[in-house]
Amino acid sequence: MTTLQKQVYEGNKLAKRLRRQVGEAIGDFDMIHDGDKVMVCLSGGKDSYALLDILLSLKSHAPIDFEIVAVNLDQKHPGYPAAILPDYLTSIGVPFRIIEQDTYSVVKRVIPEGKTMCSLCSRLRRGALYRVAKEIGATKIALGHHRDDILETFFLNLFHGGRLKAMPPKLVSDDGQHIVIRPLAYCKEPDLEEYAKLRQFPIIPCNLCGSQDNLQRQVVKSMLQEWEKKFPGRLETMFASLQRTSPSHLLDARQFDFANLKTQPEAYKDGDIAFDEEDFSARLIQFPAVKSAN
Repeated sequence: MTTLQKQVYEGNKLAKRLRRQVGEAIGDFDMIHDGDKVMVCLSGGKDSYALLDILLSLKSHAPIDFEIVAVNLDQKHPGYPAAILPDYLTSIGVPFRIIEQDTYSVVKRVIPEGKTMCSLCSRLRRGALYRVAKEIGATKIALGHHRDDILETFFLNLFHGGRLKAMPPKLVSDDGQHIVIRPLAYCKEPDLEEYAKLRQFPIIPCNLCGSQDNLQRQVVKSMLQEWEKKFPGRLETMFASLQRTSPSHLLDARQFDFANLKTQPEAYKDGDIAFDEEDFSARLIQFPAVKSAN
């Protein structure tokens, strides 16, 4: 096999894997139905490009009929190449809408120098996208967050928010009017980076939040990458754990009725393990979610 043939083979294998993972996420979390109008939020980054590309591929073979509309928010960053996305979307024949809203100036004016801009930027962007979703009659809003984003959010909440909370693959929007989905939930960021190179997406860098150094998310990302380097497979194990929660073995009385816990004549389903040491050996192969996270 020549070098070129090997590259083509590996590229096709990667594309098939990503399509399978997106298809599994859509099926596992009941994300898209027949007749849906899916608004794909396109930022110009690798993840949202991949999301749009994979959904278009799945749409052409899916047993259900659904629409796709790409929506981009032009936040008026200085030097923003406004023609790139319209030209790209026109070239692939995708219906799209570009929203122009100067959130950049608002964020720069309100947030003090050196403080994190992401929260305010996200809220402003979210409001604009919800408004457009309603205007175009979108039944689903698709975001490009992937497996690594979900894990990073989990640890950010754990370390800084004091909560066991990640990014759900499907949720109701803040205003209660929209269903938001994350079809890339099972996809690894390195795979998406490779896919973006393979497909030669015209990436548009963010020079607002993306330009800030030492963000907590970047710190967590580096931590997870270091763990994965030292202990291959650890991220898959952690991701699988998000799908195998045990409220009875945590400390949140809102999620488990500790007050009414009583003895029972039959054996407890988890067995008598109160005084047993945890055995973590070979635990990964028992996780059903691992096949989706690969």
